[in-house]
Amino acid sequence: MTKQWRTKTRLAILATATSACFLLPSSAGAAPQAPVCPGPAGPGSARCHAHVVTNANGTPRAATAPSGYGPAQFRGAYGLPSAAATAQTIAIVDAYDDPNIASDLNAYSAQFGLPQCNSANPCFKKVNQSGSASGPFPRTDAGWSLEIALDVEVAHAICPNCKILLVEASSNSLSNLAAAVNTAAKLGANEISNSYGGSEFSSEVNATYSSPYNQPGIAVTVASGDNGYGSFGFPAASPNVITVGGTTLTLGAGNTYGSESVWSGAGSGCSLYFGAPAWQSFLSACAGKRGTADVAADANPNTGAAVYNTVRYQGRAGWFRVGGTSLSSPLVAAVYALAGGLPSGTTAASGLYGHLGDSTVLHDVTSGSNATTCATIMCKGAAGYDGPTGVGTPKGLGAF
Repeated sequence: MTKQWRTKTRLAILATATSACFLLPSSAGAAPQAPVCPGPAGPGSARCHAHVVTNANGTPRAATAPSGYGPAQFRGAYGLPSAAATAQTIAIVDAYDDPNIASDLNAYSAQFGLPQCNSANPCFKKVNQSGSASGPFPRTDAGWSLEIALDVEVAHAICPNCKILLVEASSNSLSNLAAAVNTAAKLGANEISNSYGGSEFSSEVNATYSSPYNQPGIAVTVASGDNGYGSFGFPAASPNVITVGGTTLTLGAGNTYGSESVWSGAGSGCSLYFGAPAWQSFLSACAGKRGTADVAADANPNTGAAVYNTVRYQGRAGWFRVGGTSLSSPLVAAVYALAGGLPSGTTAASGLYGHLGDSTVLHDVTSGSNATTCATIMCKGAAGYDGPTGVGTPKGLGAF
């Protein structure tokens, strides 16, 4: 068997997978999954919120061809255009280094027919916490590398003509991650996606922790977490961010929207320390405190994204199926990019609440729960607003 024959055979298999393997079987909902960054996070630190599909023994499934949703599925389901009308830079903030992300992104792009990022089309840039593209970069962490691959590839999938800026924090400490957020803003990001979090703590309201996430004119999205009701933590609790919850997305024929329900892992609830922003004054369920989430998108790993990653995770590399609200955060950040950025005259999630209950621009998720027992809209799908999915999920760009 020649090398050329093997290469042609593999490309043929991958091409077939691109067009045929994304309608997940009905039994997919039963597939086991595991957190990519096991927690809880230590004091003053955060963990990534990605979840990966595993086999029955808990070993992550990796394959030579993708088996999760790709660009056509996400854009088709949420009614999204294939490009942004104006120049946009989506920043991804994560901890530690993924040394293979540039080549992995291009392999992902080749699989799905997306633009390559290279010297002729400099659509991807990696910098360290200080903003240097030449390093030094932090140490490699296998879990955070899979998180980085998910974030970067999903952002590129949703908005192929956007620039992607990856800012790698020196560690998973909240102080380093906050510094990376400030760096992303200083480097001109229009959107900043953060797929991590830790527990709430009383000093989170102080400027040291909260001000880096207060970036006027920038859509700062934060994953709501993946441990269900009451687990969202910080920075998801901040009223200065757009907290993104999670759903289970089922496709209709031809990659159209089928249905959505609350993903059982989606973080939600009422902040212990932050007061409700003005645009949540209606939310009696939180008795004057900040409620999360604000908006949502697909997060269930079983209806999750196809992710290409060659930094070995638990000894495996290739195509993984990954979800968690780590998926929904960069997805929504890219939706903001497609819409031209944070709407003028709005702050954080305030613009979304102006569309509350508008079925022409939002899918209202009214079924499912993220708690074993539930007596409040903060832990179950409901008409209008609910905690796990906020005001709903994208239905075109009208709400963004």
